[in-house]
Amino acid sequence: MTGNTNIRILVVDDSSAIRRIIISALKELGFRNVLEAGDGAQALEVLQSHTIQLILSDYKMPRMSGMELLEKVRASEEHRNIPFIMVTAEAQKEAVVEAVQKGVNGYIVKPFKSDALGRKILQVLG
Repeated sequence: MTGNTNIRILVVDDSSAIRRIIISALKELGFRNVLEAGDGAQALEVLQSHTIQLILSDYKMPRMSGMELLEKVRASEEHRNIPFIMVTAEAQKEAVVEAVQKGVNGYIVKPFKSDALGRKILQVLG
């Protein structure tokens, strides 16, 4: 994959199996610097201690959803410009519209193919 594969990506999903699938897809695409969190609250902790260049987050999670995480990231002076992609099984039009209104940079529906994820990342990172 062309582009900067050295960026640090944060994968947020309450399912460890899904996180492993996404991380495996990212590694297949050449991305090696990947961190993970089990929900939005854990993701905020990671953001406090690491410089992140891209967030891939599930939509529905316990404690703090991907939408709540998106809102907090966009409200943060320090993190508001981090590109944010929702990677979720939630394909309802209302959910997509809400995510776009709240500042999501991209949306990909599970299940997905690695190349589709790669194209979305390249599109979002420009």
